[in-house]
Amino acid sequence: MSGNILRVVCYRHGESAANAGHATADPASIPLTEVGLRQADAIAREFSQTPDLLVSSSFLRARQTAEPTSAITGVPIRIWPIEEFTYLAPQRCQGTTAAQRRSWVEAYWDGSNPGAVDGEGAESFVSFTDRVRAALGRLEELHRESVSFVAVFGHGQFLQALQWLIETSLHSIDAVAMRQFRARDLARPIANGSSFTVVFDGKRWALREN
Repeated sequence: MSGNILRVVCYRHGESAANAGHATADPASIPLTEVGLRQADAIAREFSQTPDLLVSSSFLRARQTAEPTSAITGVPIRIWPIEEFTYLAPQRCQGTTAAQRRSWVEAYWDGSNPGAVDGEGAESFVSFTDRVRAALGRLEELHRESVSFVAVFGHGQFLQALQWLIETSLHSIDAVAMRQFRARDLARPIANGSSFTVVFDGKRWALREN
């Protein structure tokens, strides 16, 4: 068991209706577009090794991305709380497009207040990063169970934060850290349907090129 390495391949969901510029309602129910569905099928055909476990967020677009892989490999999907960072209150965003929300998005990030909560159904940046750390902790538990290969189907900012926390080993989230994360996310966005790999050797996490 001491030599066991946990490999986690992290996929951002395929193109969603919001990514394509359409108006959307509840963040949890945004579906994939036809392009996104094709990306999900392409992901399923990438696997030369069957994962021990498939993990998805509860949001529809992530589950739709994971489903073809589950169908081909026969591995069931486990739902974990790895949903996208919802920092704008969903109720005020109903029926809007990403372009219409841009000024609200910019105002939120310009404020750089990691404890701020926009309204019901939204979360703070601190709570968001706590969820990311909790997901890493659950993956570490799988390593202790000798699981060696997990595929995770998630969201752009969640997966960006996972990479960021691994690279920086930050223990405290303040305004400076929040601005650093935002700059990284803008400079190095994770494309729909793309992936990266992280590994855990029992002591530390590391990023690995696919």
